[in-house]
Amino acid sequence: MQITTQLALFLDNKPGTLARVCDALSAAKINIYAITTSDTVDHTVVRMVVNDPRRALLLCEEHGTLVVDNEVLMIEGDNKPGSLAAIAHKLANAGINIEYCYCATSPGSKRGLLILRPSNPKKALKVLNG
Repeated sequence: MQITTQLALFLDNKPGTLARVCDALSAAKINIYAITTSDTVDHTVVRMVVNDPRRALLLCEEHGTLVVDNEVLMIEGDNKPGSLAAIAHKLANAGINIEYCYCATSPGSKRGLLILRPSNPKKALKVLNG
């Protein structure tokens, strides 16, 4: 479990936009660890955690993409019922809000990866490690 940088890209909600971003990251040898998208009528917010957020941020800005970085928790944990509930209860008991989270794992995997945006990342890390 660690605090890491997440990038939020604001893109046109049109076919091929995400493909071009992924092409640019791939060409720069930047790996995407986690990604989620939220769409609106005219734009999409793409949140991602990558292996080199500083280079990815500069690359996106060079291409004219509005990008914002913030701290999130990257948690590798057990892929079993109740894992997220335990995390959510610990944070709630400490008065820490979960602003959003996203995760994925294949059904047969024993481990999964959770990206979590708490209201206070440093305090959340301390609570979850304690």
